[in-house]
Amino acid sequence: MDRNKPVTGYSKYNPEAKRRKLLNPLEELYPPLPDKKYDIIYADPPWDYGGKMQYDKSSIKTENIDFEKNIFISAADFKYPTVKLRDLMSLNVNSIAAEDSLLFMWTTGPQLENSIELGKAWGFEYKTVAFVWDKQIHNPGRYTLSQTEFVLVFKKGRFPSPRGARNIRQLVSEKRRDHSRKPETVIKGITEMFPSQSKIELFARDNYTGWDNWGLEIPDSKIEISSKSDL
Repeated sequence: MDRNKPVTGYSKYNPEAKRRKLLNPLEELYPPLPDKKYDIIYADPPWDYGGKMQYDKSSIKTENIDFEKNIFISAADFKYPTVKLRDLMSLNVNSIAAEDSLLFMWTTGPQLENSIELGKAWGFEYKTVAFVWDKQIHNPGRYTLSQTEFVLVFKKGRFPSPRGARNIRQLVSEKRRDHSRKPETVIKGITEMFPSQSKIELFARDNYTGWDNWGLEIPDSKIEISSKSDL
């Protein structure tokens, strides 16, 4: 480190961040997409945040005098391999989308604009916010405390039919589990809305009955989707 440069929280954080970052080109990491068409596609892209750290008071020099305490080290790409937007856009999701299909995509506030671009690149038109997840636990944020994530819905062609449940709630208030784990209420809700359609989960970490899946961390055992009365 250049001794003439002032010591900042970022200068303390950056070397460790670079060492721990897990970033991989998508084509070197993931298997080919299935040779099948789906009416419903549910995706949780491993968004890359460009190495941005999560902030807390340990990175503030006036709070952590001379940085005697370790800097808080946390970012998405320390937990799992993130993928750059250009690589996500190159994934040919359109090849597995039925002529009339919906795409449900997880995103966060900082990735909203990228999410719209990604949905279009995959051959879909943005329609609305399908779910808002109140995680009940907040993360430090540069503007307001980060407490929610979103599922956007995109459409290709016509709305898939027949339609199932019409009373699935948009707001999901469930305590956050492990990093990047999403509440099962969402996939259960989608299943209730479209019980007879062909469905696939992309970047999956679970293995639900009635769903195909694609990703790196898919367990062998199936998880039963709860009945509507349990949602």
